[in-house]
Amino acid sequence: MKPDDLRDAPPEPTVSREAFLDLFAAVFLPMFMAAIDQTLLATATPAIAASLGGLRDTSWIAVAYLLASAVVVPVYGRLGDLRGRRNMLLGALGVFALGSLACGFAQSLPQLVAARVVQGTGGGGLMMLSQALIAELVTPRERARFQGYFAMVFTSASVGGPVLGGLVVSSLSWRWLFFANLPLAVFAAWRLMRLPRGERHPERSGLQDPVGIGLFFVGMGTALFWLTSVGHHFSWRSGESLALAATAAIALGVLAWHQARHPAPFLPVELVRERAIAYSVLTTALFAACMFAMVFFLPIYLQLGHHFSPTASGLLLLPLTAGMVTGSMTTGRIVVRTGRPRLLPVFGLSVASAALVALGIVPSNTVVVALLGFVTGLGYGTVMPVNQVVAQTVAGRERLGAVAATISLARSVGAATGAALFGALIYAMMPDADLHELVVSGAGGDGLAQTLLHAFHRAFLGAAVVAALAAFSASRVPHVPLWGGETKAEA
Repeated sequence: MKPDDLRDAPPEPTVSREAFLDLFAAVFLPMFMAAIDQTLLATATPAIAASLGGLRDTSWIAVAYLLASAVVVPVYGRLGDLRGRRNMLLGALGVFALGSLACGFAQSLPQLVAARVVQGTGGGGLMMLSQALIAELVTPRERARFQGYFAMVFTSASVGGPVLGGLVVSSLSWRWLFFANLPLAVFAAWRLMRLPRGERHPERSGLQDPVGIGLFFVGMGTALFWLTSVGHHFSWRSGESLALAATAAIALGVLAWHQARHPAPFLPVELVRERAIAYSVLTTALFAACMFAMVFFLPIYLQLGHHFSPTASGLLLLPLTAGMVTGSMTTGRIVVRTGRPRLLPVFGLSVASAALVALGIVPSNTVVVALLGFVTGLGYGTVMPVNQVVAQTVAGRERLGAVAATISLARSVGAATGAALFGALIYAMMPDADLHELVVSGAGGDGLAQTLLHAFHRAFLGAAVVAALAAFSASRVPHVPLWGGETKAEA
């Protein structure tokens, strides 16, 4: 279709507030459960380490969930296009609830990590399928108009998660953070059953690449395990290290070769050939790497480095999450008014990078951490609202599930890699005996705390570099007008 034909096309139908709220009421809980999982568990890591042992390996509480989510997100996207997004969302919700139950009963760290894999297998579909279900019925401009409702999900999850997590850990047990998901999942399933099945696209290829899925899981899982274990469980030059590194390199290399030749690849190769989607995916991955590292490790920094309680560390995580919510809401309003979202993530990620540099070099105290955390979150909040709408607009209606899966995959892979890198960098500077003393005593003396603070400051500088790379990647996304006189074809 030519640009002139697109200009003359009738405007896209609008959605009434009542119709949107009926849909939103059904997908609110699945989106909320996926969003709160990040901040709810952030304050529980030292308590879990004290109960099950192994602070150095607790990053796998996050990595296992995120890696499992990354593997299954494209599966949900393809099957959602093929069989209907509502049914796939119900299935994801059931698996998430089963994994939550297993997490609550875990008696060792390996058991908890295995249960988190199950939980991530379900959680990978919650946010992506909820957003794809909304995108199926609501146009890009309407989604921007209702941005306040999406912000409400992340506001309640981001602001309530750290505080609620800290209170539960201090008053009850970290296990209740998982058991609480069960009644919520039951209610969410009942509400989803009242929605129509949604569109199906049987002409789409569906899921036909189990080999690609297996190669991705082996390659990424081995690479992340090597990254978090080398120098601790085995030396850099040991046989175990060389074997793991070789396995990861071979699996990922074969995956790249296989995906380029498969007619229906696991990875959405056809989408990332679009420049706007490719750079949006890269920006999302880099952003998630530094953002999730902050959310997961900042409570550890506060509890073990500054001797705060779980509740207090949850409260001090609020400026970061409040900044993300504020940045997201402000970005949504600017996009609604202008339809030109391109430069917002560039500016936001540059601000976040500068704030992370300040965290790494300025002497830390409560006020400094809170202020710079808010500024960092403010920059982070500009990324996802823009990347999602731009990618969905370029992909088109018939590929909504696939492009939503692509963005979610990038976010999960980036977050898992960031958590692994951040943890490896920090704990490499801390002997095992010192880490054990910090966890068991809750303090470990000023000398050990200062060593931990120094390690975190180095890691903050590393996160600043990643945020700067994300800003550069965002600057490479071409202008994609969402509405108005210009069209995607002209862009």
